[in-house]
Amino acid sequence: MNRVRCLVFNAALGPLDYRVPEGMDVEPGSVVIAPLGPRQIIGVVWEAERLPATEVPANKLRPLLSVLPVPPLPAPLRRLIEWTADYYLAPLASVARMALSSTGALRGGSTITEYRLTGNEPGRLTPQRAKAIEALDGQQATIRELAEIAGVSDAVLRGMVNAGLLEAVLVDSDRPYPPADPSHAAPDLSEDQMGVAARFVASVHAHEFQPYLLDGVTGSGKTETYFEGIAAAIEGRRQVLVLLPEIALTETFLKRFEARFGVSPVTWHSALKSSERRRAWRAVAMGTAQVIVGARSALFLPFANLGLIVVDEAHEVSFKQDDGVRYNARDVAVMRARFESVPVILASATPALESLQMAESGRYERVILPSRFGGATMPDIQVVDLRIDQPERGHWIAPPLVKALKDRLEKGEQSLLFLNRRGYAPLTLCRTCGYRFQCPNCSAWLVEHRLSRRLACHHCGHEVPTPEACPECHEPDCLVACGPGVERIADEVAEILPEARVALVTSDTLTSPAKAAEFVEMASAKAIDVIVGTQLVIKGYHFPELTLVGVIDADMGLEGGDLRAAERTYQQVAQVAGRAGRGEKPGEVLIQTRHPEAPVIEALASGDRDAFYAAETEARRDAGAPPFGRWAAIIVSSEDEAEARDAARGIGGSAPDLADVMILGPAPAPLSLLRGRYRYRLLVNARRSSEIQRVIREWLAPLRFPPGVRVAVDIDPYSFV
Repeated sequence: MNRVRCLVFNAALGPLDYRVPEGMDVEPGSVVIAPLGPRQIIGVVWEAERLPATEVPANKLRPLLSVLPVPPLPAPLRRLIEWTADYYLAPLASVARMALSSTGALRGGSTITEYRLTGNEPGRLTPQRAKAIEALDGQQATIRELAEIAGVSDAVLRGMVNAGLLEAVLVDSDRPYPPADPSHAAPDLSEDQMGVAARFVASVHAHEFQPYLLDGVTGSGKTETYFEGIAAAIEGRRQVLVLLPEIALTETFLKRFEARFGVSPVTWHSALKSSERRRAWRAVAMGTAQVIVGARSALFLPFANLGLIVVDEAHEVSFKQDDGVRYNARDVAVMRARFESVPVILASATPALESLQMAESGRYERVILPSRFGGATMPDIQVVDLRIDQPERGHWIAPPLVKALKDRLEKGEQSLLFLNRRGYAPLTLCRTCGYRFQCPNCSAWLVEHRLSRRLACHHCGHEVPTPEACPECHEPDCLVACGPGVERIADEVAEILPEARVALVTSDTLTSPAKAAEFVEMASAKAIDVIVGTQLVIKGYHFPELTLVGVIDADMGLEGGDLRAAERTYQQVAQVAGRAGRGEKPGEVLIQTRHPEAPVIEALASGDRDAFYAAETEARRDAGAPPFGRWAAIIVSSEDEAEARDAARGIGGSAPDLADVMILGPAPAPLSLLRGRYRYRLLVNARRSSEIQRVIREWLAPLRFPPGVRVAVDIDPYSFV
């Protein structure tokens, strides 16, 4: 092979051809260093017939410089990259970049120097050194990573090295992970679990593509059944990928995995240090990492010998990425399993309507766990009509829920209150002049966070200290918090139950897997009486003494016009309800609502999931919505509002006129200003049989826009803001 085609990570350039120097060994998937003008760039050798490009005469080809010391990207991964780019209308280079997500790993094996506290008795300490010593207990990492952990400068830590407070440790970047033992602690499964587990084991042994929808009620032991499939893959010397929707769930899962297999799995998520990412990436590529547990980005790791994929809590919205390459990890996981010829398990107590429809059509095999493990019963669910049982003025917890909280505290049992709204209050205004605090970068109100004394935008991250006076009329002590967030509910619990130990669980408080593990340990040890939290608490947690769940505002998720609003509300409330009564004691759930007659509330109260899904299915069918129709969004943005509006009108004016495609807009997006960019949106609704990607590709290809305009396409959108 004297000539190769390379995919380079510059979407504007497209693929480039290079000459292979004599003696250099390359193949499709090889990661190479290539010249580009005076620079050197990374590229991936690709099959020329799959990557069209303009032919360059052989005498003009520049030679490749080197092949990086990593295994070539396997053919199934290259096919997945192609499919993802084609389906989600994303640049091929942008998708391929996700497979090379640790640049440090591409340099090959080596040793790195990390540092840890020596334990030596310090003399006089500066405040910065004292802060570092407190933060770095038990930590080992590079100087830069330790500086980030401690919140101090590199210079402070280098001074601590010179003072003998930190010591250097030489670490092999490719040191092997301890092997998992598939027979370490074989579980005692119920008859239903054994049947499901046997199906997974047989499928792993068959080495064939088979998608499963593991549909089991909360507490039914879904994890234990797919653990048997993982054990079978380990025994067969094949790798396993487990995707989790939230980083906060990782530590809980790791403990369960370690109890079953004797060691922790390899993890992959955004909180890893660069040295940890490097080690994990290389272990995956070389086939020595047996089980990877990670967030959606783990889906594009270069597995050498994949044998099983598991998507836990597969209904979760967080599997959909809403920026960059806008892909749904649940659906891409199924496609990766297909290209790898391995089984994939989508596990959920509240499956997505799309997944249920795939099972109904026979494309997925549905396996059911209908009852809780160990004789535990499903909780009793009651609806609290807030029009009748009104909370006290200035309060948000209705009298029946207050009574139930007091009863659980007297019995020494735990309670959980759920409200999917971070902060103290969603809106702060001046009672004198009516001024409302709004984000300068987004068309959104600033949310008060009373614990940190700040007003924050949950869209762009802008924040300011909470002022003492109104910035408009300068009147002091005139600011009013409107509406409840979880911090406000926690304060109300402390007022109602002053002796109760309250834990606030949100992404603001569980900022790392370690803090999530600390929360789980405290709750399991009964050091917490009442948990107040957002959606972080609704999945993956098992507290046997938690017998009461209160949903503060079940109607909140029904607002906004999202076509999946009812389904999402059902999933969230059903999942949080499933935290109650998972042990020997029965559970109770109280759902506060102003619309008890709403179909989703009636379905939750009656426990008739099938009736809700049947009604929702028919509504979607009538509307031509997924899974019976196709949606796509075209989002046009610019820092100049007129520029964004004109570009959107240009797209709308050139829209194709097709019988099976309906185009709505352009119109300002519901969140019309986001991160300083004005946004317009067009929605495309098409029949299931239509080639919506081809339509959009041919529609947008000839159009040209000013440099400041961005046009993004979201296939199968989940967010409509």
